[in-house]
Amino acid sequence: MTDAPVRGTTAPPPADAPDPRRAVPRTDAVLADPRLAEAVHRLGRALVKRAVVGAQQQARAGAIPPAEVVDAALAALPRTATRLRPVLNATGVLLHTNLGRAPLSAAAREALAVAAGTCDVELDLTTGTRGRRGAGVIDALLAAVPGAAAAHVANNGAAALALVAATLAAGKEIVVSRGELVEIGDGFRIPDLLESTGARLREVGTTNRTHLADYERAIGPDTGFVLKVHPSNFTISGFTSAVGPEELAGLGVPVVADIGSGLLTPHPLLPDEPDAAGMLARGATLVTASGDKLLGGPQAGLLLGGAGAGAELVEKIRRFPLARAMRVDKLTLAALEATLRGPGTPVRTALDAPVQELRGRAERLAARLGEVAEAVDSVSTVGGGGAPGVTLPSAAVALPERFAAALRAGDPAVLGRLEGGRCLLDLRALDPDDDEALAAAVSAAATSTAGS
Repeated sequence: MTDAPVRGTTAPPPADAPDPRRAVPRTDAVLADPRLAEAVHRLGRALVKRAVVGAQQQARAGAIPPAEVVDAALAALPRTATRLRPVLNATGVLLHTNLGRAPLSAAAREALAVAAGTCDVELDLTTGTRGRRGAGVIDALLAAVPGAAAAHVANNGAAALALVAATLAAGKEIVVSRGELVEIGDGFRIPDLLESTGARLREVGTTNRTHLADYERAIGPDTGFVLKVHPSNFTISGFTSAVGPEELAGLGVPVVADIGSGLLTPHPLLPDEPDAAGMLARGATLVTASGDKLLGGPQAGLLLGGAGAGAELVEKIRRFPLARAMRVDKLTLAALEATLRGPGTPVRTALDAPVQELRGRAERLAARLGEVAEAVDSVSTVGGGGAPGVTLPSAAVALPERFAAALRAGDPAVLGRLEGGRCLLDLRALDPDDDEALAAAVSAAATSTAGS
């Protein structure tokens, strides 16, 4: 008589029963499936093989039947060979640093496809000889900025400023107001950046008030240049004073203006945001700015010089050895030139969107999504270290707070903001063409959060 199994345990399979793990298909057999063979062509063998091995382990553990290994491997594969995922920006922040700041225009994306292959980035096709790198984007910058006589592009805004400091002030002094020694994103501070180039800072004035006489007393034989830094991520109000480039231009040393946000010419909604053309016209010798902010292009550091001394300094900076380490690649050059020459950017479109249009979109989306959603008025910001204190009237779709996590986990992911116990999906930074995808994402999130 055979002993009965103890209650609460599983009886072992008969000794002669086949091991179910033997039914798990071999790796080479799985990879031979046409669907996975196509994925290998698209994503690479190593990435696909990892997904296959993971699916086989699930089958061996009994989590899935052996016949579902191919389907499980396909489900585990990413859409592309990068870990980056597309995100719908419904935060109301036009230039969200965590989302890569400015989304590129269609023209810039097409230019990326051209530059992704072999291209004439440093070749004169007419003569067959070496050409000047980035000549097209330099011409486009000069055409876009009245008063600019020379230009150079580095790999980001901080690099452009550091390159100026290393070229003009290594071993010398940079005269700067104490009220402009700002900290930018992730704890990086302008003073630390400048001192890393071998320059010394000569701080003048106070946090809230700096006068021309403060600069005059600091200027001497060790002065490399005077620096004006726009406090692009904060404002100081009340008992304040500052000195403009038109006054500093008479001190007999170069005046460098770091405007940060990349506004090339004035914008009516941003009257207090300095622009490159305006700063050159007011007397700045050099202007540095970012390409991936209000300009709406790729990450890049823009360096612009006015006629005469400014143009000469740009050429000196361009030939400085460190410029090679900070140069941009062909993809950036292509996207930046297309941004400058092409039609309006998504950033400019979002900035100029009429609030009535945004309200209409919010109402249509809310009606489609049912009682879980409500169209509400909202407030947007520029973000990305640009236009501090400026708010833009907007409209949003309000959902229960529980939707936030489910929307982030979706495909595409949706990032809103939590406010007043609700998840707000602000529409100002979202392309109208993405409203359909947003509605589908909310519907999927509603299903996943049902009953929670």
